[in-house]
Amino acid sequence: MSSWLQRHVGSQQSQLAATAVISGAAVAGAILGYQALRRKEAVDYLKASIPPIDERHHAEKLTEYGTAASSTQLSKEDERSAALARRAQQGDYDDDLILEQLARNRVFLTDEGLAKLRSSFIVVVGCGGVGSHAVAALARSGVSKIRLIDFDQVTLSSLNRHAVATLADVGTPKVHCIRKRLEQIVPWVKFDCRNQLFGGSVADDLLAPWSWDDSDKGQKPDYVLDCIDNITSKVELLHYCHANSIPVISAMGAGCKSDPTRIMVGDISLSTDDPLSRSTRRRLKLLGVNSGIPVVFSTEKPGPGKASLLPLAEEEFAKGQVGELGVLPDFRVRILPVLGTMPAVFGYTVANHVICDIAGYPNDYNVGGKGREKLYDSIMASLQGLQERLARAEAGENIVGLRIPISKDDIAYLVEEIWRGRSAISGLTNRLMLVPWQRPARGFLPDPEWEKEGQKFTPLDLKDLVCMTKEEATRHEREVLRGEKSVEELYDEKVLQKVKSRLEEVEYHERFR
Repeated sequence: MSSWLQRHVGSQQSQLAATAVISGAAVAGAILGYQALRRKEAVDYLKASIPPIDERHHAEKLTEYGTAASSTQLSKEDERSAALARRAQQGDYDDDLILEQLARNRVFLTDEGLAKLRSSFIVVVGCGGVGSHAVAALARSGVSKIRLIDFDQVTLSSLNRHAVATLADVGTPKVHCIRKRLEQIVPWVKFDCRNQLFGGSVADDLLAPWSWDDSDKGQKPDYVLDCIDNITSKVELLHYCHANSIPVISAMGAGCKSDPTRIMVGDISLSTDDPLSRSTRRRLKLLGVNSGIPVVFSTEKPGPGKASLLPLAEEEFAKGQVGELGVLPDFRVRILPVLGTMPAVFGYTVANHVICDIAGYPNDYNVGGKGREKLYDSIMASLQGLQERLARAEAGENIVGLRIPISKDDIAYLVEEIWRGRSAISGLTNRLMLVPWQRPARGFLPDPEWEKEGQKFTPLDLKDLVCMTKEEATRHEREVLRGEKSVEELYDEKVLQKVKSRLEEVEYHERFR
């Protein structure tokens, strides 16, 4: 063994190999040492560049989410506004000035409606693009107690859609940013800022009653606005509100949307063409919630050239756990494409619903009023067929070329605007038809005056037509239009009054169409 070592140690090749190893180790050590020295110098330079904490340089601990714990130091102007707000919130503000600022809302909602709004307590969860516009609308409209809940801070990318944030607000919590700016507009509004992430474990605290000055036991939320874009928190909030009978409205996805005319308000069971709404609906169903939650959603469909949420790049998967790329566990990883105008429309729609609901102003939505051309075609064909049957029964023969003086736009107007997409009899929303309410005195034969012009029109007016399901329409045709019964014999007083009111509404609106 010793002779083998002597032989190899003495060889030229072994000496060259040893020299190469030692040289490589020396070079690597020199490089690593140099890099360590540069890192130390960079760290020392960075530490030296940090100013000392004093009156000019304010610093606070970060929250558990890595964001600022509270707002930054106020400017002199902001300090004056904050001082005025503290006085106003304590009652040192002329009520006549408040009413003058709310004058347009006052004449619209009436004194009684505005009083309800001013005494309400609203909770807004999520203070980004949608939530900030909703809060601004609520505060400007008269709501005097608002709780803001959001864990996040204002970023540069927030400024394309946030209602009140400025460059100076970047890096500050969204809840404090909103409070600071809105107090400069409506100083009497009381804000309760919660710089927290909403979750089921903290729902009891975040949605608890609130008393501003401990003069009472606390006021329960009159409404909760869900403006969250994280699916887990959204479902937990909606489930909690539903289980505890707290009125809530939810904003669905504004990302990848660009058509404001497609935004709808309706029950979550009816929302379509929205991936966030679909996912939320499925998760709520697993928790036993199938309906009863109003949502704001867009029926706009994706298409060529439109923005979409792209798949995560393969290189991101290659880096390791994809979940580590998000700011929080179970939080979205990818940046959503958002046109800055759309969150504002969603936010104002949510706020509009709450304002009208609390003030007692009529909120009759025609759910799914757009994109229902096939439904209108079907209703028009059914109405045409009904008129032909009635005319044939009266004439005893087929009347060739009979037409009705009703367009598809008229059908859409009646179904959506007058009858709100529901049967006047049962309130059902499927298998709808339009049916003459009573048999006209002149019958169902073609109008003789039009026949002189070579046109076969059956006499039919918009204020004659009532919305029913196909089954209800069949019975109505048999017993009223072709039978001997009157509508008073067939329907109760509640239905008769509803039909009378809606037909009067048609007559009123005809002046403006």
